[in-house]
Formats: sequence, structure tokens, C-alpha cells
Amino acid sequence: MIKGYTSITIDRPASEVFAAISDITRTGEWSPECTAGRWLDGATGPGTGARFEGDNSFVIAGVTLKKWTTTSEVTECVPGELFEFVAAGYTTWRYELKPAGTGTSLTESFSFESPKGVKGFVVEKVMRRSASMIKGMERTLTNVKESLES
Repeated sequence: MIKGYTSITIDRPASEVFAAISDITRTGEWSPECTAGRWLDGATGPGTGARFEGDNSFVIAGVTLKKWTTTSEVTECVPGELFEFVAAGYTTWRYELKPAGTGTSLTESFSFESPKGVKGFVVEKVMRRSASMIKGMERTLTNVKESLES
């Protein structure tokens, strides 16, 4: 199992932070990889079982190497506390919110089964995918913080 996480404290109440991170139509404002999102099947917001699509791009040194769209399903949703979804049936993304002084500590994490054999070697050793995902999460959370605190 491959896992990674990062945290940040945002000087806003958990309800406001949760509203932002669970609104997948805003993800493209903050994420370096997920450029847009839209709810599916009549869903208009987060809730367990809600499905959505996310458009993604992998860019290195200003060059787009790959573009793709994933379908995700919300697996846990507790307003002000937790937002979790599974993307493309194999990567779990989780946002946990906890009180932190007058603000909110926001932790973003991911987990997925490591590919086996040569593919696993390429994904982790050559592409350094987990490290790239952690850097992306750090940038995302910094952007969320800047957006909500401005």
C-alpha cells in the first residue's frame, strides 16, 4: 500500500474549510493536477455515494505529458470533519478537519495499492509518483489556505 499525507492550519472555521474542499467544482482553483470537476447523476454537492468526474493533467517544466478524466465516488462525508472519495476505483483521497486554535487543521491524504513488477518500479522509482502527489497536495493546501484567508 502506497500512502502519503500533508497538513496545514487554516485560520477559518471547519464549516468554511469543509465547504471549500468538498466542492469539487472548485478543485481546479487550487490543485496543480486536477484542473476541473463536475458532479454526476444529478448530484449537486457532497454526500456519501455521490459521484463526480475530475479532469487531470500531469505537467513537468510547463510541458503537459498526460491528460485524463477520472470518475470518483464519495465514500465518507461528515460536514466539518471528513470528506473522502475513491478516484478511478483505486486511489482513496481523504480530507480530515480538526479544530486548531481559532482555525482548522486540514490534512489531505491518499492511499493506493502499489502496482506490481516493472510497472510498480516505473511508477515509484522512475516517475516518483508518491513524492509528486505529496508535493501536489502541499501546493493544493497552500492554495486553499491563501484563498480562504484572503
